Amino acid sequence: MKSFFFALQHLTRIRIYNGAFDDRSFGRSPVFFPVVGLILGLLLWLAKLVFDIIFPGPLVAALLVVTMAVLTGGIHLDGFMDTMDGALSGRSREKKLEIMRDSRVGAFGALSLACLLLLKYSALMTMPEDYFVAAIIMATVISRWAMVYVVAQFPYARREGLGELVAKHTGNRELLTATACTVVICVAAAGPGGLVLLLGAWCWAHLFGRWMTAGLGGVTGDVYGATAELTELLIYLLIFPVFGLLPAVLRQPGLYWCITRPL
Repeated sequence: MKSFFFALQHLTRIRIYNGAFDDRSFGRSPVFFPVVGLILGLLLWLAKLVFDIIFPGPLVAALLVVTMAVLTGGIHLDGFMDTMDGALSGRSREKKLEIMRDSRVGAFGALSLACLLLLKYSALMTMPEDYFVAAIIMATVISRWAMVYVVAQFPYARREGLGELVAKHTGNRELLTATACTVVICVAAAGPGGLVLLLGAWCWAHLFGRWMTAGLGGVTGDVYGATAELTELLIYLLIFPVFGLLPAVLRQPGLYWCITRPL
């Protein structure tokens, strides 16, 4: 259970474990990232239920974006900005890593953040109510699974930091466990369409990991955060073609719909 608590505390602002730090337990914590993603998705769902009572739709979408940033403490957004500052700088590998380590935000990071938040807000504001909840859950779960994939499949570019511990102790076994959990959640949330979204996320995570490895010599903790943010946005965007254009057999409602539909 230590690994679960470390995953929860590392990816969110939820603090329920005060025990001693354990390198191995923390290093294996990515196996629980999809579960933490599910918790975030459910909390976002509850927040939406409250916001819907008080505010109009466009404001609800904005509040959900802000709520997600608050729940995670902005840790992934910070990694995303640092990654964009370094990856888009056009500098040498060593200089990119140096830029990413700098706590100051550059022009590339600020511009990328503005585009990311604008697209998230627009996607949530225009999301059909019929699969709004499924979209939230799949986005938060699959994006955290994508982090596990990048951790397990690509080398770590630095020789220090918490990210190095994660890269050292997370391998194919942890990835397989996290994938199995993610598949179950996706099918429960959106039926076969959830698997289509997971496949799209896998293709994206692999390409993104290869791009980062080519430019940086590996991945970093900041890249893990960028992976989560970009994959979350990808799922919100893919929802529209997957549920709007694919054959009906691939977009049957999942378990959540069967439970919450009117009798």
